[in-house]
Amino acid sequence: MSTPKRESVPTKNSLRPHSSIVFDGDERAAARSMLYPVGFRPEDFQKPLIGIASTWSNVTPCNMHVDKLALEAEKGANEAGAKAMVFNTITVSDGISMGSEGMKYSLVSREVIADSIETVVGCAAMDGFVAIGGCDKNMPGSLIAIRECRHVGIAGRGNGLKPSMRLTNMVDNGLVTLEKVRVIDYGANEENALGAEQPES
Repeated sequence: MSTPKRESVPTKNSLRPHSSIVFDGDERAAARSMLYPVGFRPEDFQKPLIGIASTWSNVTPCNMHVDKLALEAEKGANEAGAKAMVFNTITVSDGISMGSEGMKYSLVSREVIADSIETVVGCAAMDGFVAIGGCDKNMPGSLIAIRECRHVGIAGRGNGLKPSMRLTNMVDNGLVTLEKVRVIDYGANEENALGAEQPES
């Protein structure tokens, strides 16, 4: 009995230059099987695989809504004939860490973000990706990832939140401090406080 001929290594597909190598052919059945539990169907493996890099977190208000934008990007990619896959990366806030030891982590976080996006895009054999940032660390991180990856990439900015100001309960030396780093006369109600001028020192 002759030995069955093993299938040759798949060649690149022009619309799927990366995913076709990893997912096409009988020998890559195990790789495909990993994606059925997350919602893939057999026909999805014939579509370009597009990553959606989300920087969502509740660490900072700049990114608290990015998950919703990522889902919209996923929907758009799918409707355009691709198969989208959402994944996350980290974010930090130098607005919070400023003046503390935390700032030692903030600047280098751009490289961590870029490396994490490149890692997922490369390992998952994505044919392209959309990176959605929301602050001055993960936006550059997203752009660095596009530069470093050998994949088509688009960066989107997720900012546009309404301003938020509210009184704290902290009283210090007869003054109430706003969480927007603004000082008002102690005793003023919130409605008046929001329009109050900073008292003279």
